[in-house]
Order: sequence, then C-alpha cells, then structure tokens
Amino acid sequence: PARARLQASALLALRTPQGPVVESLRLAPVSQRVGQLLGIPVKQCLNTTGNEVRAAADSLAPGEVLMLENTRFHPGEEGNDAEFARELASLATLYVNDAFGAAHRAHASTEGVARFLPSVAGLLMERELRFLGSALDAPRRPFAAILGGAKVSEKIRVLENLAGKVELLLIGGGMAGTFIKALGHSVGDSLVEDDRVSFARVLIERSRQGEVKLMLPDDVVVADEFAEDANKLTVAVDSIASGFMIMDIGPNTGRRYSEALRNCKTVMWNGPMGVFEWEAYSQGTRTIAETLASLDDATTVLGAVPRQRRFRRWTCRTR
Repeated sequence: PARARLQASALLALRTPQGPVVESLRLAPVSQRVGQLLGIPVKQCLNTTGNEVRAAADSLAPGEVLMLENTRFHPGEEGNDAEFARELASLATLYVNDAFGAAHRAHASTEGVARFLPSVAGLLMERELRFLGSALDAPRRPFAAILGGAKVSEKIRVLENLAGKVELLLIGGGMAGTFIKALGHSVGDSLVEDDRVSFARVLIERSRQGEVKLMLPDDVVVADEFAEDANKLTVAVDSIASGFMIMDIGPNTGRRYSEALRNCKTVMWNGPMGVFEWEAYSQGTRTIAETLASLDDATTVLGAVPRQRRFRRWTCRTR
C-alpha cells in the first residue's frame, strides 16, 4: 500500500534505542531493506540536519525516497528541542507518523515536528487504532489487562482507565515492588516509587471492595545485585530480604496468572514481567507469552513488550 501511494517524494526518519552515535545502530541496512520492499533505490544521509541533508531533500524527484540518519543520534531528539524539530519539518511539506509504538513519546521527530507541519497518521497507525478501538471499546469478555515494566508512574493513566473496564488486572515487572510495599511488606533493594505507594494502596482497596479483581505476585525471583549471574532466590513476597531486589515474578505467580487468563476473551498486555533480557529472569515473561499464544479464541493486544527473537519464539511456538 505504501508503494502504491508513493507518488510524491518521501523523506523517512527512524528512531532506535538511545544514545549518541552508535555505529551498529546506523540505518544503512534499513535503507537497503526499505529499497528492496519498495522496489526502488533509497537515498540516505549520514545526518539528520545540515546543508548536506537540505541539498539531498531539495533534489528529490517525485517518487524518490530519502532516509535520514537515526534521529536518536541528535541531542535534541529526546529533549523535544524545538529548533531541531523545526529543522526536520523544514525538509518536508507533510508529516506522516506511522510509528505507533513511539507515538506516545514527546520527542522532536514525533510530537515536535507535528507543530510545524500538516500531520496525519500513516496506514499502519490507522490499522492499529482501528484494531484497538474495536478491541477495547467493545471487548469480548472476560477482559484482562497485564501490566509490567519498571514504573507505576508511567502506567498511572492506563491503570486508572483500565481499572473500571477490565474484569482482571495483573501486575508484574519492576512496578510490582511498589504494590508489594503498599501491602506493607519489605521489598529490600527493589525498585519502588515511594510517591506512588499511596496510589497503589487505593487500587488495592478498590480491589478489596470488588470494583476490580487485582492480582499481585505472591512469589518473586530476587537477586543480590542487578546482574545475570547474581545470587538469586525465589521467595514469597513477604520474605524479601534486605540487599535483594525483585527481578521477575515467581513460578507460582506465573501459574496463577496463566490459569486466570485461560478463560479470557480479550487480553491487553503492556510491559514485561521481569528483566527478561537475561535468561535467569525471563521465565515470568515467557509464561505469559506462551499462555497468550495458546489462547485459541481470544483477542490479544500487546504493547511495550519485548521485541527480541526469544520473545517471538515464545509467542509463535503454538501458532
């Protein structure tokens, strides 16, 4: 569809994980692959702004494509620098955002550039929004949400919105530490947002009042340092010792969560259950992934979950 609509010239800007220039994150391989998919050569600049970029953009003929370098290499990207956004916008006449997974980030190449150009959603963005609208506005029930990742503060609006819509709310990942502390337990050296403990207590109380079924870990995998080869233990949530930190949900929690999800018809998953990048702490995320992949009659919506090959193997194993 994108190729069929490529009648005007196009300028592409992509973003990948943060930092200054990282040679392995340059976009030359991406531009080559895009060219293969489109069936036309894709021009590339080694920068995102400057005279070279300006000249390349000005020389584009209808139907040609120019890819800029990774915008994360520019110091103004993540800070949503207005001048950087203005420079990007000056290269084009229309801004198309097709990066659904990054649309929530207020960065220069997402939110910033849209201030200076007419802006529209791309075809993938449109498809994602249509799917989410149908899945979340009128979900088949039971409807469950699984929330993980590091920080409660990043998920407060999601938690508030979903608490009144779902039959089941499951918590994992680093944010579980805040909820476990809200229960009155020691969490050792685990990540905790002390200013969000009161919010967690309110949600726990709403669960006790029957407004939502909130499921929290009853056991966790802890380690004595943030390292793959650290000393690790599986303990009950009321037995986390000083000097240890939560790295994953425990096996019993994984079994409880898996069983609770079996009869759900709609499941939204946002954020991993632990430090899944390391094999030692990946079992919780793997359990959830394989459970969702095994649901034959359910709609599953995944956001902010791992992209690594290991995760794709887990989710594709039974499908």
